[in-house]
Amino acid sequence: MDRVLASRFDQLLRRHAELSAALSGAGLAGAQFARLSKEYSELGPIVAGIEDLRRTEDELAAATEMAASGDDPDMKALADDEVQELRQRLPDLELRVKLSLLPKDEDDERNAILEIRAGTGGDEAALFASDLFRMYQRYAAMRGWRFELLDLSETGIGGFKEAVASITGRDVFARLKYESGVHRVQRVPETEASGRIHTSAATVAVLPEAEEVDIDIDDKDLRIDVFRSSGPGGQSVNTTDSAVRITHLPSGLVVIQQDEKSQHKNKARALKVLRARLYEMQRQALHAARAADRKSQIGSGDRSERIRTYNFPQGRVTDHRVNLTLHKIDKILSGEALDEVIDALTTADRAAKLAMSTA
Repeated sequence: MDRVLASRFDQLLRRHAELSAALSGAGLAGAQFARLSKEYSELGPIVAGIEDLRRTEDELAAATEMAASGDDPDMKALADDEVQELRQRLPDLELRVKLSLLPKDEDDERNAILEIRAGTGGDEAALFASDLFRMYQRYAAMRGWRFELLDLSETGIGGFKEAVASITGRDVFARLKYESGVHRVQRVPETEASGRIHTSAATVAVLPEAEEVDIDIDDKDLRIDVFRSSGPGGQSVNTTDSAVRITHLPSGLVVIQQDEKSQHKNKARALKVLRARLYEMQRQALHAARAADRKSQIGSGDRSERIRTYNFPQGRVTDHRVNLTLHKIDKILSGEALDEVIDALTTADRAAKLAMSTA
């Protein structure tokens, strides 16, 4: 292990001890206690990894010394075996600690706004968009997240032209941020008499949910129009001006909400989506500035790039960013096996960041 890394480990161990002493004392104000507790909690797993690594290094040194100086053949053989085992463990332990030291995406703990839109392929693309929407809905239920529909534009045959939802829970954005992009489907449409395979697409956007303190929207920058909602909704449809269209004049972004019967609720939902889209624009601008001379391997958010193919005839799902193919399309679309894809993307992303940090 190099001296720089060893010195960094020493700093982290000292800081963890300082925090422990401070938190066990008295006189901390509520806000300060909360801040120090958060830092202490975040350092906990890192410190545990460092201690495990150093303990293993000490055990290796002792076993190596015993193997070199031992006169008893049996004891020497045991020591040699222990040395081999410990040497095999060390690289993995060191890698885990290095990964834990990587800068965290400050948005990982945020909730998310999920937007899915049908792309090329007409009705079949809309049907695929509805399949994806239900996949994320089931996945959210499995993880105990709250999944709230914000806006839905249906085709009338079970397809979705556009669907927007708010997902609330622990590490929502951290798990779903790699889903942004173009998803492609290859299958025989139910309406296709000749049995030909069609290729369609849908676009998925996962936006970190922004708070009012993150995005300050000036009222003078907004044009708010109200109109009568259309589509399913009961007796109040087309009888009250409850639907809301908000146009953000500086950016040209437009958000329409009409699912609620209350104009006030539709306006609140529209502002929530608008705030998330503006926050995402800021994130992408910052990302582009930081990576002007190189393209990020994972998680660029470039929605023009095809990221995944769902091939029904072959029963497979392929994520093109990590060349991962799983022959379990039903389990992925049910949300049951989606973690296998997300875990692979997360691992690849962290490996790429680690390579850049040590380059």
